[in-house]
Amino acid sequence: METYTGKSIFNGIATGKILFFQKGQQPVTRVKIQDTEAELKRYEEASSLAAEQLNALYEKAVREVGEVNAAVFEVHAMMLEDDDYVESIRNMIATQQVNAEFAVASTGDNFAKMFQDMEDEYFSARAADIKDISERLVNILSGKDSSEGIGEEPVIVVADDLAPSETVQMDKEKLLAFVTRYGSANSHTAILARTMNIPALIGVEISESWNGKMAVVDGYTGTLYVDPDEETLNRMEQKQEEDKKARELLLELKGKEDITAGGKKIRLYANIGGVKDVGSVLANDGAGIGLFRSEFLYLESEDYPDEETQFQAYKTVVENMAGKKVIVRTLDIGADKQVDYFHLDKEENPAMGYRAIRICLDRKEIFRTQLRALLRASAYGDLAVMYPMIISVNEVREAKAMVASIKKELDEQGISYGDVEQGIMIETPAAVMISDLLAQEVDFFSIGTNDLTQYTLAIDRQNMKLDNIYDSHHPAVLRMIQMTVENGHKQGCWVGICGELGADLTLTETFIQMGVDELSVSPSFILPIRKKIREMK
Repeated sequence: METYTGKSIFNGIATGKILFFQKGQQPVTRVKIQDTEAELKRYEEASSLAAEQLNALYEKAVREVGEVNAAVFEVHAMMLEDDDYVESIRNMIATQQVNAEFAVASTGDNFAKMFQDMEDEYFSARAADIKDISERLVNILSGKDSSEGIGEEPVIVVADDLAPSETVQMDKEKLLAFVTRYGSANSHTAILARTMNIPALIGVEISESWNGKMAVVDGYTGTLYVDPDEETLNRMEQKQEEDKKARELLLELKGKEDITAGGKKIRLYANIGGVKDVGSVLANDGAGIGLFRSEFLYLESEDYPDEETQFQAYKTVVENMAGKKVIVRTLDIGADKQVDYFHLDKEENPAMGYRAIRICLDRKEIFRTQLRALLRASAYGDLAVMYPMIISVNEVREAKAMVASIKKELDEQGISYGDVEQGIMIETPAAVMISDLLAQEVDFFSIGTNDLTQYTLAIDRQNMKLDNIYDSHHPAVLRMIQMTVENGHKQGCWVGICGELGADLTLTETFIQMGVDELSVSPSFILPIRKKIREMK
């Protein structure tokens, strides 16, 4: 038996054979072409087919992992049509008289290297996307099926790394777990794994010689056992059975209150990325939606979504939640969420740049359209709005003034709206330090622990080189949460947590002791947290 360790990105136990996943691209040979027009046409046809495949992947990902996680395939589709990328390929075919496969592969390598060498982490990460779309084109041109599955037998997939398209194409019924050498805990693939409830490890020194061997992935300890002995197999099978029983017991908690044995109640809400995620909230008995990421409407659109499109989306969610609270975060793009038609300038440090509320207050017509749609939808249920990336009282007052102005417009037009709570995301140290002042302006706070940790520790959460020192349990982060709760409560402002830290069961008791009023988490975490809450004294 061989034992290997890595970083777990989702808990669970998986036992089965290893499939060493090989990248699909074949070696590309340079071939002299006489008829360049015919070769250009062949490239155009391959590009069209690639676009169709990406659209199909997007639809599949939306069904399985939600709109936000599926957005990567829209990014790939846009890259496929990028003028510089396309012109480079066409120019190589026409001037160098080379085959389309070679032109695509060369351009892909050149562009990936260019992105990889950029200091900005967001743009550096796009190198993998360029490789993915180039590989797809080469496979189509060479007649290789890039969507081949993982076979009929359930397997543990082992690979150097996995592109999002590769992960989504795998049959979830046949995928027991995956183990990769590379990858970040915040990568697209890691997010997909968590959403799909699949045990997964990253940072493991893998070997192609494992192919076909029996293995066990222990997502709780971050351990991979290759060719496990009988004692280890029995121990892991018992652990797996206990895990299964624990999950079944959780279902018995549906319909129960989120209250400690000592009588402390807490609101247990869900984070969603789009309309289609509501079913998962209801299935897991969420008491409401604490974070509706409205940017999915912009990410999936080719132009600014109009008021009616947004209204219908918000209205659908509010109606489906049937009176339960729905908190919509206003547009939060920029940083790692880019939308072409916003024409945002390249920034050296986009995580601290032109994003979220800064864009909304600068481009007021975009913001007014969203606020009108939200207010109109509030007539159909309990809808609240919260503003992201706040650093000053003036930002809040400006947003509130726009809401007041729009309410006046709606009154004049005879359009009804509800009693809308307004809150803010606490995700910057600045917001924490003036939370006593901010609490006088709003109804609630929602602490975004992902960005709060990033900004407090000065650590880019997208940079896998820093995963080992990215510590969301850092005393500074916890003190900031405590300070926010105390300052909020002094002004009658309720306080929730909507970042991933809210789902950390090791901190549930700490948060409740701090006085946190609400936890908003991925739907699959609701029942485990309910169990933890109800066991507390």
